[in-house]
Amino acid sequence: MKFHSGFFCGFNPKNHKTLALVAKDTRWRYLCQPIKMWMKSAVGSVKNNTLSLLFSDFKEITKARLAVSVVFSSIAGYFLGAYQVDIVSLLLLMFGGYCMVGASNAYNQIIEKDLDALMKRTRNRPIPSGRMSVKTAMMVAVTLTVLGILSLLALSPKTAMFGAISIFLYTSVYTPLKTKSPLAVFVGAFPGAIPFMLGWVAATDDFGIEPGTLFMIQFFWQFPHFWALGWMLDEDYKQAGFKMLPTGKKDKGTALQIILYTIWMIVISIIPVFGFTGRLHLSIPAAVIVLLSGLVMLFFAFKLYENRDNASARKLMLASVTYISLIQIVYVIDKFIS
Repeated sequence: MKFHSGFFCGFNPKNHKTLALVAKDTRWRYLCQPIKMWMKSAVGSVKNNTLSLLFSDFKEITKARLAVSVVFSSIAGYFLGAYQVDIVSLLLLMFGGYCMVGASNAYNQIIEKDLDALMKRTRNRPIPSGRMSVKTAMMVAVTLTVLGILSLLALSPKTAMFGAISIFLYTSVYTPLKTKSPLAVFVGAFPGAIPFMLGWVAATDDFGIEPGTLFMIQFFWQFPHFWALGWMLDEDYKQAGFKMLPTGKKDKGTALQIILYTIWMIVISIIPVFGFTGRLHLSIPAAVIVLLSGLVMLFFAFKLYENRDNASARKLMLASVTYISLIQIVYVIDKFIS
């Protein structure tokens, strides 16, 4: 017997009198209800999955976790510089900061879409995987750029200027240089160091020795952090032709430079305790905590020099992330309790 799709939903099939009689029976109509409910549920599930996928792609194209960590640095700088915390200004800084970092990352993924497809770590990103077109990604990047600059401009022209410089250096200099020279890390350290000092500038509309010191702390931190990351991902980076290690190899020369830049980072991080940095102060107990944190990171740098393996590089990378977050918290707490 051939069944029509309308049989279960009360539809009267032509030329099938027996089936038509059965269809009129209200008992069969009850079968329609769960089917209709299932269809509504399926449609709703598809919509939810689509929204979830769009949100996931937005987070990935803007590198949400990285953007949030950068915004955290800006907030720390704001608290250090502010005479009085203004919630509106803080929200503008957070929103504008996220937009600027998100835009930089979106531009980066547009430029490197073909290279990302070559690396295991990045081939599933929205553009190389085909989930997002270049046109859509560009719209996201441009929108975030405009929103970010306008938000930072509402704080001060200096804040907007530094935000714009950060995007320009990251997308126009650092990104194309990655396949040309290990100097890319040096160039990338400039936009990477801006967020900490950007918060101070947003709070004071002034650039002096205080935000300059914050800039230098995060500038020198970039080298051990990204060289440790580059060490871990060296094989993958080579697939795309990226030159991220200073000597081009996972050797003692690279490990030695990591040690030297870590030492410079520690020295600069405790300079405020000596009173040379204007309003940026650091008490002796706070300086001890910062120093000990730096020495822990230096210990892992020496372990990398000794072992020269990915496991040691990973430990150093994690130590560097912990270090920069910890000292920013210490600086802020010390300001309010000392």
